[in-house]
Amino acid sequence: MNNASQQVLGLIAGEGRLPFLVAEGATKAGLRVICIGLADNAEPALADHVEAFYWGAIARPGGWMRKLRRHGVCQTIMVGRVEKARIYTPRRILRYLPDWRAFRIWYWRLRGRDKRNDTVLRAIADEFADGGIILKDSTMYCKEHLASEGVMTQCKPSASIQNDIDFGWSLVKELGRLDIGQSIAVREREIVAVEAIEGTAAMIERAGTLCKKGGWTLIKVAKPQQDLRFDVPCVGTDTIEALHKYRAKCLVVETGKVLLLDKPETLALADKLGIPIIGHA
Repeated sequence: MNNASQQVLGLIAGEGRLPFLVAEGATKAGLRVICIGLADNAEPALADHVEAFYWGAIARPGGWMRKLRRHGVCQTIMVGRVEKARIYTPRRILRYLPDWRAFRIWYWRLRGRDKRNDTVLRAIADEFADGGIILKDSTMYCKEHLASEGVMTQCKPSASIQNDIDFGWSLVKELGRLDIGQSIAVREREIVAVEAIEGTAAMIERAGTLCKKGGWTLIKVAKPQQDLRFDVPCVGTDTIEALHKYRAKCLVVETGKVLLLDKPETLALADKLGIPIIGHA
């Protein structure tokens, strides 16, 4: 790898705040950032935070690779949510017009394998590596936003919280192992809601609807064998606002594995709204 390729980083971006944090962290580290924003997912404002920005069709990874290689990219980070409801549509083939790289991934690399998120993402990583682009740890330029051990807020949890954590921890880790979801809502040692394909935000709303008296705890973890090349679980100010709206009393996240987007702002809002945030290993 030559020196020029070491000074440039590719960024494949979906929805949310995390692509901005990666772009900002990499730029501070002295790297030129070349971004592929996934169409219908990435935020247009991201273009103002990188050296070069291109839109990329979600099912055309060959186009992403060509644009990145044009700038000498050999290392890339892929972060940000991709709205699955936009993929699982009756006319998805017509809408996204897969290129030959997508067909190679789907019909060769994934032939006879399950189509769970991690399996598909690893197949994409293998295809990129064949094309000379290596996917890197997605947290390497934003590690300061990872959850730390213990109570991270000034406000403290009640004594009853620990019983719910002890009850729910092994259960949510098993959900992650099975690639079902990475969050659960617990109240008085009873599971109120489980995250699946709809994502954490929708699960929080459902938990609030099911547990109208509130007082429940959200536990969010990484998968036991989380591949850090791919999107790590995140919470942020929108999570805290939703927890407050639906009367949750605590947020528990896995130490060193869950990102607190804009960590100082997220902790400050949690203190303002009286929602303790605990890092648990």
